[in-house]
This record gives sequence, C-alpha cells and structure tokens, in this order.
Amino acid sequence: MPTLIRGSVGPFKYFVGVDSLADIATREDRVCVLNILGGESSEVTPVGHAWSGGNVVFGTSPGRRGQMLETPAGPIPVYNNVREGLEAGHRFNCGVVYLPPSAADDGVVELIRVNPELTKIFIPTEKMSVHDAREIRAMAQQRGIDIFGGNSLGVADAWNQVRIGGALGGDSPGDTLRKGSIAILSNSGGFTTTIAQYLRMGGWGTTTLVSSGKDVYIHYAAPEFAFAFGNDARSKAAVLYCEPGGYYELDAEFTKPVVACVVGRWKSKLTRAVGHAGAMSGGGDDAQSKERWFMDKFGVDALFTPESPVCSAKGAVVTNIAHIPAALSAVMKLSGVAPDFAPEGTMELKPWFASNAGLALPRELDLPAVRALPPYDRQVEALARQIGAVLPRQSMKDASGASQMDPKTQVTSLHGVSMLDAAAYPVESHFSLALLHEPGGANDRALVSLALASCLNLQGDPALAAAQASRAEGNAPNAVLGAAAAVAGPKRAERARAIARLLIDRFAAAGLHDALDEGFDATGLLADEEARALLLDARPDSRAQAMLAGFAARGARSAFVRALQALGGHASEAAVLAALTTTVGWGPMMRKRVSRLTVECLPAWAQLFGTLIGASVDAAQHEAQRWCGFDAAEMLGKRSLTELAFVALLGRAGTPADLFAFQTLVGLLLSNGPGTISAQGAKGAVSADGPESPERVQLNKAMLGFLTHCGYAHGGNGYEGVAFLIEQFKDSGLTEPGDPNHGIDLAALAGRYVEDYANYKSERKTAGSLDIQKIPGVNHPVFKDRPVNHDPREVFIAELMASRGEHNVFHDYYRALVQALYDGGVSRNVYCVNIDAVIAALLLKMVWTPYREGRFSAAALETAAFTIFLYARMIGCAAEVDDHLNRGRNMDTRTPASQCRHVA
Repeated sequence: MPTLIRGSVGPFKYFVGVDSLADIATREDRVCVLNILGGESSEVTPVGHAWSGGNVVFGTSPGRRGQMLETPAGPIPVYNNVREGLEAGHRFNCGVVYLPPSAADDGVVELIRVNPELTKIFIPTEKMSVHDAREIRAMAQQRGIDIFGGNSLGVADAWNQVRIGGALGGDSPGDTLRKGSIAILSNSGGFTTTIAQYLRMGGWGTTTLVSSGKDVYIHYAAPEFAFAFGNDARSKAAVLYCEPGGYYELDAEFTKPVVACVVGRWKSKLTRAVGHAGAMSGGGDDAQSKERWFMDKFGVDALFTPESPVCSAKGAVVTNIAHIPAALSAVMKLSGVAPDFAPEGTMELKPWFASNAGLALPRELDLPAVRALPPYDRQVEALARQIGAVLPRQSMKDASGASQMDPKTQVTSLHGVSMLDAAAYPVESHFSLALLHEPGGANDRALVSLALASCLNLQGDPALAAAQASRAEGNAPNAVLGAAAAVAGPKRAERARAIARLLIDRFAAAGLHDALDEGFDATGLLADEEARALLLDARPDSRAQAMLAGFAARGARSAFVRALQALGGHASEAAVLAALTTTVGWGPMMRKRVSRLTVECLPAWAQLFGTLIGASVDAAQHEAQRWCGFDAAEMLGKRSLTELAFVALLGRAGTPADLFAFQTLVGLLLSNGPGTISAQGAKGAVSADGPESPERVQLNKAMLGFLTHCGYAHGGNGYEGVAFLIEQFKDSGLTEPGDPNHGIDLAALAGRYVEDYANYKSERKTAGSLDIQKIPGVNHPVFKDRPVNHDPREVFIAELMASRGEHNVFHDYYRALVQALYDGGVSRNVYCVNIDAVIAALLLKMVWTPYREGRFSAAALETAAFTIFLYARMIGCAAEVDDHLNRGRNMDTRTPASQCRHVA
C-alpha cells in the first residue's frame, strides 16, 4: 500500500488528518468550489464566502472561464477546470464538490490528482453510489485527505467565523452561530443549523458544526468527530443528531459530555429505504438500537424528557430536538458548568396571528398570539383592523381558488369539501359552502332558507314574465332561467348591498365578533339619520314584516336583526335581507376566510338564486301570498330551501327519502372543476366586466355566462340515463323502486338488453361502422382496464344509501348490467357503473310513481333532469364567480391571438 503523504492522527487504522475540531474550518483554509455557478452553489457560496472573510479563491464551471460569481466580499473568478485555476496562480487546500451523483467522483479525482496541497474535501452531493464512495475514499486515504460527506451541508466554526461547503447558519450565519462551548455533529444538514438555534435560545453557543451527511457511506463520522472533539479545548460538550442506519455511533468513544438526539423510530417499520439512508425492518442499527447504544455509554436507563429528566454527567438521550437545550443544561449542571450566556428565549412557536377557525383545540395546540417584532407589529395591527380576507390578484384563466378535481378519483372539491361529502349537506348548506367556504350551522341554514324563500314568489315581477315568455317559445330550461337572470339586474339588490356595507362598517368598528351575540350592545350604532333613511321605510313593508315573522317562527338569532328591530319604525325588505345575509357571512369574514366584498354581495346572490329557482316554476304557481301551494308564512317560517327547491323541481312535497336523494344530487352536481364549459362561461363573464373594479361586475351577467354555456350536451345530457332506464323498465311492472322486494329478476332484465346490444354491435361492425352507441352510465375513461372496475363516486353513494337503509332498483340494475356485459362477452372486463348512472337512478326513483301513473310526462322528466343540474351548478358557478371577482384580473380569460389557430 502506498505511503501516506501526511501522518495520520489518533488510534485509527485508517488515515485521519484532523486532530482537533478547531482545525476543521479555519481562517487559513482556502477553498475551490466545483460547479460554482450551479443552482445550489451560486446561492450559498456568496454568503459563506463573505462571512468567512473571503475564503473561496476560485470556482470551476466548464465552458464559463472568465465569468465571475458576485459576492458581498467581491467577485470570485471562474475557470473551466481546477488545473486552469492553479495555473492562474491560485492556491487552495479545501475542495467543495457541487456535482450530480454520476459526476461527483470525477470531480473528487480531479481535485486530488492536480492539487498536492489538498487536505480536505466537502461533498454536498446526495446519493452517491457506494462504489464511487469507496473509490474516492481509497484515493483520499492514499493522499492523506479528509473527506466530509456525501450529502453534507459542510462545516462551520463559530469561533473562527468560517463556513465551508454548504449552508450551515442559513443566510445570516452570525445570527445563529454564536461563539460558545458546544460542538455539533448531525446527520441532517438542516437540523445542524436548527440545533444551533435551539442551543442559542437556551444560553449555549457553538464551536464547530459538522454536517456529516447520511449517505450509506459517511466519510467523516462519529468516531472521527469524537476524537477531534476530545482534543478541542474550546468544546466542553457535544450534541449529536443521529438517524437510523450505520454503526458509526457505536464505535465512537467520547471523553466529554454528549447529548444524543436519536430520531426515526418509524423507519424500523419500513422494508425499503426512504430519505436519508436509514435502517429498515430487520436491521440492528435502527433508532431504538442507537438509543440503547448511547444509554449504555452514558450510564442511563431512560430517555430524557422535561417530565422525566434522566441524565448523567456523561450525557443524555433525547428523541426531540426541542429537548436538547434542557438536556444539555441538566448534564452540564452535574459537572458544575453553567451556560455560555444568558438564554435568549425559546424556539417554541410564537404566532403573530392566531385563529382556531372555530375549533375547540387542545390546550397544547391552542397557541396564543404574541406581539410581533418591530416593524411587523404595526403591520399586524393594520391587518387586524382589516375586515375580511384580501386576496392577491392574478390571472385566473383555467385556474380556481374555489374548486379542484382530484385526477385520480375524479372527485371535485369545493373549498376543500369533496362533492361526496357535500352530497350529505342540505341545499341551504351548499349556498354557504359555495360563497362562505363552510357549510354553516343550524342558524345559518335557517337564515339562508328564509332569505331565499323571500325571493321565490315572483308574482308581478318582470323576471317571471320574461321567463314565462321564454318557456312559451319552447326554450330549454337554461334559456328560460337566462331570461329571468337578464332582468334581475344590479338595481334589484342595490339598496340591500348598501345596507350590508353599512352594517359591516358600524358593527366591525364596534367590535362585534359573534353575529349571534344578542347581548351585544348596538345602542346608537344605527340611530343616525343617514342609517335610518337607508334601513327604514315611511310605510310598513308587508314583505319585510313577513320575513321578520318568519325569523321569529324559526327561532333564529342575529345581532343585526335585533338592532334593526330596536330602531322602531318600518324596516325595509332590503334591510331585513341584508341583516340576514350579513349574519350568515359575519363569522367567515371576521375569520378572514372570505372577503368583505363577498359578504356585501350576499344579498344579491340570495335574490338571484331565489329569482332563478322561482322562475323555473310556471307562472301559474306564483299567487298572492302563495307559491307552489305553500302560503307565505309556511315558506318563510318553516320550510327549508331543500324542501322549497324540491317542490319547484317536481311540483310536489318530498318525503324524507326524496329530500335526501334530492340534496345528494345537488351535492354531486355542484361542481366539476373550473375547466367545465359552464364554469368557463361564468368566469369569462366576470373577466369581461373587469374584476379589478368589482363594483362594475354584474352577478346576473355572470349567471348568464353560466346559463348560456349549458345545453343538451352539458347539463341536459342527464336525461339520457333516465331515458335508458325508462326503456329497460317500461314493461317490468315495477311499482315502487325503493322496495327491495320488487320482484324483478334484474339479471334476466340485464341479460335481455345485453343480447340485443351484442347483436347491435355485431351488425354495426359487419356494416363496417365504428360509430357504436355507448350505453349511458356505463364505463369511464379513468376507471377502466382492471378485471372489475369501480367509480369511487358510485361506490360512495351506494354505501351512503345502504347505511340509511335505502334501496334503489335502478342503481341495482346498473350493477347487474355491467356484470351481464362481461358474462355475455360484450366487454373484456367488468365495466364500472359511473356517476351519471347514479344521478339518473336517484332522479328516476323520485319521479317513477307519478311518471308511471301519467302525472309526470317524459318531457317534464327531461326538463327536471336538466333543471336539477342548473340548480346545483348555479351554486357551484357562484363559487367560481366570487373567487374570480376577488382574485382575477380584467380580461384574464382571453386566449392570446398567438395561441389561436386557423383551420382551412
């Protein structure tokens, strides 16, 4: 074996050149950085270079000779390779290798071969192969060179104020690396700095910090560190941060106190490596094994925790870095050693903002807010005075802050709530979810139902006349509702929106936090002439009186309604509506979940939704004091929005099972993400009006954008599944689709259809046609190619209904059909029953009896299938409209001309 160039130190059987931690990073060290202009190096090298007094003499980057890396301490020259830098007169003893794993060994070889003065190499590169690591170690051993890494963030010395080969100390090393008496060795680069911060807060400074890395092969590990630590007069104790994997710590012999932080117990359950190279199931070097090693070294029988501070003069073992300062102080106290300086604080979370979002949190998690440091304290105070959320504006083309679809499950979520979960909410909660980002409680549901119920009866309203004229001309349901939306312009809600603004201004300034706090003292808030003129009418308003009576009948609560009633005089309909909607929006607004603008728009949304649902009903159902058979008192004081919308859709009161199926359908149909045609239409209308001037955006026009982007292919296609099921069951004798003892052989029924469909496919193929009609509700482009396929949405609804003890023969038929298609050789595997089949089955179940008895025509059924889509999707699109109104930019949905193409 070749003779070593320099003498090795210590009792090691291999070369180790560092005798003391004080020699690892010194002011005399000069550094060459390979790939100095790379992404990581160009960020961290200037900081370390400046803090170290300018220790980097040059760097390399092939093909970039002559360039400079600018730093606060002056530019660092760049050469093509190491030899060029040496030939230019530069000298260095430390090399840093910022190269990918496949090239790192070549970089080390270059450093060793061309520079005989080299003594130390630092390798940040992660996941070098064991083969390469062994090769470079052999070469370094022959030349008498110490290697630190791989996967290392380098080293730093707080006494010498030097950093080499990484980012220890972060962007401001002086803020973290205060001179003291504690050395650190850590498998994790990031935690090396974090531990130094924890120590500083506890009154302990540092000497030398070594990020050993945690690749499989660690070149400068615990044994080498322990030896150099023992010879460093500056270092009174050390902290080790250890992860599973490797036996380095077992072989280390410490002569001074040590606190060992051992983490990663969970890795012992793994059967393959993740992250830093770590022990896996079946190894003897897992976290618990390492805990025992250190306990044996220190003569302790348990871990150190604040509740059980087990330690000895030799050391302590912790599993939480937050416990390191306390453990170190306890260990050093046994030797009569005090901290290096007064503690500077704690690393506990000190939030400048705090909101539990209405949740009852455990004491340990319910952290109080503290005053921020200057100048942030003044900014935080200004934010506290801000009412509601303020969102940064950006292009919202093909983007949404309201909805998103999971590409794996195809389940859309609206403000974090999946449509499957939303299917269990009543329709009045869908209104709150869409616009206020949460479904609300019982009081919210009562107020939403009351607010919208007050807008349903359109007798004498031009919006109803427009809708009726459109209906008479044979228009589709979306065009009928569009006619009403066009008439329901911004003047309709102008006064109510102004009142909402007034209520927000006055009550926020007065410190109202809970809109249900009827003990809140609102005396004088609305007593001035300006407020009274806006809130009150000269004569009694029968609609306002009916709404207040409904409020009382529902047993609802509202600080705003109470303040309005305390004024005396005649409250206006607009004032009552604004008081109701502001109550519902107050909590989310004060928690900054939604903007002030959103809450100001709520009266307009309530009027718009009420108008559209009302306009979906024939004008004959709108009578003085009655609507669809309900008198005004019952509508306003008792009925939920779910019940009222069901009656509007099907012309009869629903059973509990009907109402649950109805709300399930609405929840499923709320949204399918911002890329749908209907959502694009709504967003485009907002973009065209200009959301940067939100007062100019007309919500009814946004609804028109949604409505004009619905049609028989998008929205009206729900009838296809219904028509298919009607055809299959027309001669079945089915009377009650919810009866599990329906007496119909579904397998035989499905088998007959499959036989006919197989013959149809065969004839089409024989004729040379590839245009084969698909079966509505069967198969899905995502959920396919398995032996048995399932649409998770369909499975969820099936399980939901089963948990309620509800049965649906149409849903069961679809499941029998996909099995029959496979058994009959029509499909290669068992297709899934998709969500469209579920929607068709739910809807047809609700109307089967009146349809079979001739009280509900096929045309009415097709209208109902389209209209229920409109009911649901107008709520979902309102979420997109509100989101775009708060976030979007003017004209942001346009497609640049350069991205458009001409077709000849």
